[in-house]
Amino acid sequence: MGTRPLLRCRRTLAVAVLAAVTAAAPGALPARGSSASAAAPAFDTSPAREALERLLPSRADQFTLVPVEEPPAGASFSVSGEAGAVEVRGTSPATLLAGVGWYLERVAGVDIGWPGESVQRLPATLPGVPATLTRSATVRHRYALNDTDEGYSGAYRDFDSYRHDIDVMALHGVNEVFVPTGAEYPYHQALQEFGYDAAELRRWIPAPAHQAWWLLQNLSGFPDPVSEQLVEARAALGSRIARHLRALGMTPVLPGFFGTVPPDFAARNPGAVTVPQGKWVGFDRPDWLDPTGPVFGRLAEAYYRAQRQRFGATSMFKMDLLHEGGTPGPVDVASAAGAVQRALEAAHPGAVWVMLGWQTNPGAALLSGVDRSRVLIVDGLSDRYDGLDRETQWGGTPYAFGAIPNFGGHTSLGANTGVWTSRFHAWLAKPDSALAGIAYLPEGTGGNPAAFDLFAELAWQPGPVDRQEWFAAYAARRYGGADPHAAAAWEQLRLGPYSGLSGTWSEPQDSLFTARPSLTASRAARWSPTAMRYDPDTVERALAELLRVAPALRTTDAYRFDVVDVARQALTNRARVLLPRIKSAYEAGKLETFRSLVREWSADEELLGRLVGSDRRFLLGPWLAGARAWGGDPAERDRLEYDARSILTTWGGRVPSETGGLRDYANREWDGLVRDLYAPRWNSYFARLDRALVTGTAPEAVDWFAVDDAWARGHGTYPTEPTGDPVSLAGEVHAALVAATSARVVEGRAGRVRRG
Repeated sequence: MGTRPLLRCRRTLAVAVLAAVTAAAPGALPARGSSASAAAPAFDTSPAREALERLLPSRADQFTLVPVEEPPAGASFSVSGEAGAVEVRGTSPATLLAGVGWYLERVAGVDIGWPGESVQRLPATLPGVPATLTRSATVRHRYALNDTDEGYSGAYRDFDSYRHDIDVMALHGVNEVFVPTGAEYPYHQALQEFGYDAAELRRWIPAPAHQAWWLLQNLSGFPDPVSEQLVEARAALGSRIARHLRALGMTPVLPGFFGTVPPDFAARNPGAVTVPQGKWVGFDRPDWLDPTGPVFGRLAEAYYRAQRQRFGATSMFKMDLLHEGGTPGPVDVASAAGAVQRALEAAHPGAVWVMLGWQTNPGAALLSGVDRSRVLIVDGLSDRYDGLDRETQWGGTPYAFGAIPNFGGHTSLGANTGVWTSRFHAWLAKPDSALAGIAYLPEGTGGNPAAFDLFAELAWQPGPVDRQEWFAAYAARRYGGADPHAAAAWEQLRLGPYSGLSGTWSEPQDSLFTARPSLTASRAARWSPTAMRYDPDTVERALAELLRVAPALRTTDAYRFDVVDVARQALTNRARVLLPRIKSAYEAGKLETFRSLVREWSADEELLGRLVGSDRRFLLGPWLAGARAWGGDPAERDRLEYDARSILTTWGGRVPSETGGLRDYANREWDGLVRDLYAPRWNSYFARLDRALVTGTAPEAVDWFAVDDAWARGHGTYPTEPTGDPVSLAGEVHAALVAATSARVVEGRAGRVRRG
């Protein structure tokens, strides 16, 4: 204890001296005889310091943060120091945090994940750094967040939630973040100059959970008109998010304007030409204003003016022309793209146009019309298909290696990490490589922390990552200490859910418990894998090992999240074994066998509900409470709750949900959904099959959309705090799985005896 005051004095002196670092010699102390007071630090470190105090409130004072100017080679950090006095030097506030993150993982042996952390395992005095750690980013762009993230991760969060996510992204080296929050504001303001009043614009603007697809020009006006207070509140929040990113030296990527307009725009604006965009899975798409016409430039100028006044300037803008079936009509695509880029350039000289690499977009015609040096394609398919040649396909346009390891916010565990570690550095090393970044693009964030950790690290490793070594090291820091059972658990997860290969899918299979009831169900969401993508026994073995982790490590937040997540996945995987057996018993008319298997299914789903109810990150209650909190009056609170409920279930009205295939697209195994929607659906279905077996008649048909829609329009409350012990409940899952396996073995032996 006697050394702590001395250490603090040393840090205070170091900060005073190092604040005089000169731009001419980044990272160097002032030359002998020079005037230290005349020099200025490369940037203000206080935003990084404040983030540290949020993330490590009792240890932040043991870090000295030293600003250095970023060299032409790009972002870098170094970490050194003795016990209790760790010095981090970095080229931006966010890069300083990346250095802290590297220290926590590589030296202190703890983890701050997304989600889950083990920082409570840190000693009172932080360990010294044996040898200076230095890392430089291998790519300039380290981009995060899908266009759909806000809708599927929670459109009704507060600033503290967004700020925490940004702090964690910075800790993992991210430097560019998509910010759609408040994107309705510039449309709402600008279009009032073009013949629309505020009220009709608010009828055109979708509610927050569905707004991402409006920005993609897929729909408008669903489900209800938004209020003036909601538009203002979201603009205020989006502005705070953008300011926080800028303070950390990160780039807020804002939605750009490419021509989405309300109905009758051409009729109200002489000279304007609009192109109808038809339907998107049953929704009417908004019209597209021809960017080559005389009105586009004026509307774009008004849009960017309103956006800049409220959100500030930035250098990157996200927009996608002709997304998922959009049509150019008579408009020349190359000319249109050029006009869109010129409007952006006029508003923000030097800005980068960010496009999503998805399906056939961006096409050659579009890219031929733009200055490709000012474009970044965030590739959503880098790990999904083999044989990709992005340099040839996109004509040398800079792009980011991207992955979408999650669709709709599914709670499925796993990712194509084998593709990431083998492909990223190989693409980067190609002689003609246009690879300029990474792009972490799950449709919903807040799960799969190992996937985020590994993917983000790609940009800071000078060469290929050894997956076996990486997962072993991850296991040691994830719970704040090396443990053979944690290591064994994560090795099984590496061999199983995280072994995904490319070819067809970038996400794991989703859950049959969450699927529309059917004896032939193979997935819940229409565009999810139809079968297991790995050996399910790996997850059961991982659960068994996690339950043997040392008691001291089980107290960490990371462990308690993981043990629920792995137990949930193990139980979910069993449904794919059980449902075919139920089908066989039903088709064979074996009533008692059918009933016995249905009891197993129902018991598993009941246990699943209790399990996920033990961790706040698997609760529906906060999701709904957050939505209602944004309402200005009871009627608006009800409307926003429907927005939040429907995105998880029906998604839209009957046609988009059923014919368009959007139902259960965002299925997830959350308390509330499992207990109050998914399990009752299956129980009702099995009861009908039971009656059919007894009476010898066909099963009664069910209007499942009506069932789901009634739930989506309900207002029942759900817990916002977890109940039950996660470790005990995970142990109950393990015991149930062992018992089921033993029963199947006995049953198999009995069958062989009978056949003999």
